[in-house]
Amino acid sequence: MSKIRWQCRRGMRELDELLLRYVDTRYDPADAAEKHAFQSLLELSDPELAGYLLQQQTPPPELGLVIRNILSRPAP
Repeated sequence: MSKIRWQCRRGMRELDELLLRYVDTRYDPADAAEKHAFQSLLELSDPELAGYLLQQQTPPPELGLVIRNILSRPAP
């Protein structure tokens, strides 16, 4: 888990906050497919990742669910 948290630190505050919030609130209960999609997302370049998470680009279908979950507010 520490490796995943480290990969979430991208140097862009908005990305860091979105990714770390997801890890803290949604990663553990996610199913294997979503965890795999999240790890694939972390392998993207910063500009590509920012484009998807800041909703400037349309993500590929295999990343759509995890991106929607990252952008949604966590349950209280």
